[in-house]
Amino acid sequence: MSNCRNILEVKMKVNKKSLRTTIKASEFKAKCLSLMDEIEKSGEELVITKHNRPVARLVPYRNKPASLFGIDRDKIKILGDIISPHDVTWEADSSNLGGDAHQ
Repeated sequence: MSNCRNILEVKMKVNKKSLRTTIKASEFKAKCLSLMDEIEKSGEELVITKHNRPVARLVPYRNKPASLFGIDRDKIKILGDIISPHDVTWEADSSNLGGDAHQ
């Protein structure tokens, strides 16, 4: 496993311009399982190349919420009463509508 980590660190230094970690397909094939473990731990993505062309990406699996409804449930606090009406009277100004329908 430490050999795998060393490979990733070396590749990261070489590819700092592109900010991607790359590995040749033949090298990936030989070290696939240990690379998968390393990607899971590090959270980094790995680009697999053939003839110096990217052909695949190995990324860590992340669970997505089933629904966006309630995703911020514990992040937002309601302060005060948001149900009761306020004592403010609202009036519409039809002169700002810009159309002939309301004249």
